[in-house]
Amino acid sequence: MVFALIASAKNKKLKIITKSDLHKAKITIQSVALVVVFILLVAITPIEALANEEPPFLYTIRVPFNVSEDITAETADGFVVSIGKIKALPQTTRWPSYSASAWGKPGEVCASAVNALHMLVSIEKEKGRTLSIIPSETIAPAAGAGASVVVTSQAGTGIFGAWAPPVGSKIGVLKKDAKEIHPMSINNLPKKGDTLIITVLKETYGYMAEIENRPGGRVIEWSKNGYRLIGRVIRPLAGTGRFDGTLFQKTGALRANHCGVIDFSSSPRGVIGGFQIIPWDHALSSKEMQGSWDMTQWMIIGPADGKSMMGGTAPLFKGILTPGPSEGESLWDIWSTYGKKSLILARVNGGAWQKFPEVSGRNDFALKEITHLKIYFPFTDEPAVYK
Repeated sequence: MVFALIASAKNKKLKIITKSDLHKAKITIQSVALVVVFILLVAITPIEALANEEPPFLYTIRVPFNVSEDITAETADGFVVSIGKIKALPQTTRWPSYSASAWGKPGEVCASAVNALHMLVSIEKEKGRTLSIIPSETIAPAAGAGASVVVTSQAGTGIFGAWAPPVGSKIGVLKKDAKEIHPMSINNLPKKGDTLIITVLKETYGYMAEIENRPGGRVIEWSKNGYRLIGRVIRPLAGTGRFDGTLFQKTGALRANHCGVIDFSSSPRGVIGGFQIIPWDHALSSKEMQGSWDMTQWMIIGPADGKSMMGGTAPLFKGILTPGPSEGESLWDIWSTYGKKSLILARVNGGAWQKFPEVSGRNDFALKEITHLKIYFPFTDEPAVYK
């Protein structure tokens, strides 16, 4: 028989350990090991689940397909507000739609602007098919004839302002007398009596993007984790142009964001003037954007790695940028009202940050002295609790 002698630390007595005792100890150790593994698995699983969780729900927009009914927005805590009425219903969808619409995902918002909201229905032959929502006071050429829900909201307000959903927001259809919502698609388009439902989530992509306005200039995203290089400037900005929708936005605020453009107003509301930032994909492959290589009203940016697709990617061309509240508009509290206002600042000749200069109409070299741009990302929580 094999045995061992060990000293007891408590009474200093010797104790004989037999082979049987060692066998029992081995079983005990194995049991403890299994318990430890189990605890670790239980602890790790929620972390993995959280990593794959969707961002928190922020609000929904309900668009009833009945003339004269209210469009409503409802927050997670039950705050409900009317943001317009239905004036006319669409008779069709638009195909082919504008080029960059095909970089979105079917069943999602693919453009959010002061004068239109475009939703991607499907991608057919590499071209997007869209359904739009537009204000009655203006025409949005990209919407297409008869392919829009026309609403009474003023351009730049309501669903085109404070409550504008960002690119990538999910779109569902609640059929008349049905209880379940299903994603919008070519085979599930809303009809009279149905309700279109847009879900907005609380996405977080940092605090702002800073752009060095020179060839090769850095495009940097700033967040609580520091900075991240997300792109490079290929062609810098130098001038302003007559982008029609800027008529409905103030100086230094976002006019539109879609999978292939960031459009800012450089003129006060009621006056036309602005500029655009576009991804190299749009400048290279879209027929309507070939002039951007020769004109000064467009800044062209590319990905940090020099080869990836940039159109339709967050945070610049999907996920967070919206026109924000216009003068006099408010959301559910002071922080959401303030935080969702869109804003771009500029540095002239490397000087201090300042409000974006006011320039109207086409002026090819009005912005040639701007050396840096800073685009602030919207937020809805008080900064002290912003995560």
